[in-house]
Amino acid sequence: MRQPPAPMRSIYLILIMAAFIFSASSGLAANEFKAPIWQIGGHLQTIVPSLFPQVAKQTYVRERWELPDGDFVDVDWTEPPEQPDKAQSKPVLVLFHGLEGSSQSHYARVIMSAAKQRGWLGLVVHFRGCSGEPNRLPRVYYAGDAEEINTFISIIHQKLPENPIYAAGVSLGGNALLKWLGQYPNDARRLVKAAAAISAPIDLKQTAHSLDKGVNYLLYSKHFVATMKPKALQMAERFPDYLDARRIQAVSTVQDMDNAVTSVLFGTNNADEYYDVNASKPWLPAIQTETLILNAKNDPFVSFESLPTEAEVSSTVHLDYQAEGGHAGFYGHGDKESPWLAERIFNFFDATDHTQLDAVVDPLMHFHPASLYQ
Repeated sequence: MRQPPAPMRSIYLILIMAAFIFSASSGLAANEFKAPIWQIGGHLQTIVPSLFPQVAKQTYVRERWELPDGDFVDVDWTEPPEQPDKAQSKPVLVLFHGLEGSSQSHYARVIMSAAKQRGWLGLVVHFRGCSGEPNRLPRVYYAGDAEEINTFISIIHQKLPENPIYAAGVSLGGNALLKWLGQYPNDARRLVKAAAAISAPIDLKQTAHSLDKGVNYLLYSKHFVATMKPKALQMAERFPDYLDARRIQAVSTVQDMDNAVTSVLFGTNNADEYYDVNASKPWLPAIQTETLILNAKNDPFVSFESLPTEAEVSSTVHLDYQAEGGHAGFYGHGDKESPWLAERIFNFFDATDHTQLDAVVDPLMHFHPASLYQ
């Protein structure tokens, strides 16, 4: 068997090594986030992005989805999805917002703006009751509503069957997304190419208890209750057989609200049982989709100790625990002067595309150039 010339062997080796490096060196590895010097500590890094968003309000195209149970959700698209000439083959990014969030939440603006700049089709699915209009049924959105996530992503796939779908969730939306990825692993692997969960309260009980204590109560819990209580009282007026308005009126903490409303409508005995049932942490080992879990160690109410270790997740889950960033904050610029959070998410999605080349690269690693001359 005649061997190829030495220069040709060198060229083959370089090509094979380049292909391997291209596949392996990717956004799967974390880029360090550094908060601006004036943002000291997790509280500032959480609050500042909300008060002074990096990205202006976004313009969306709203669509209403009628659900099988007779209720509805409102969805905000970055552009009309029914234009096949423009939407065909575009990657689609669906975002699930956090507690009392919307398509105009600061993180939604950052992520959807970045999607548009990249030529992607983006959409924010508003959980029930979060789009500015009360939903029809005695039902609220739940922190681990995997069935709802499955319905939403299935609708997107039905609308755009040829488009690759990516999913992201922030805070509560991140927990719900992670739970879906683990509870419906086969559907998830079929429907989405990759997913990212940002500041997800993976241990719901720990987060809820932390929210209602000390400074967290003053800075966050009171704010959440102030927006949730009027909606809950309105629902109690419409559905008095389900909810006790007097009990809701006495609510002062997030856990009070979950005891008086969320757990009642969900069907558990109390808030703690609701947290246990809806937490995504037990489902993480079952995830089969390439997934990024991004949290900050200085998150004021999602403690670092509550986050999973590599031993508690599947091999397709990539943990990125940044030293700074607060809760759903990460207010700062990346290498390209775009918001760091958007860069981190899209770099990860790009990287997962590269890792799917491993099936091609691996045979190359075992290829011998001499075989060309046999």
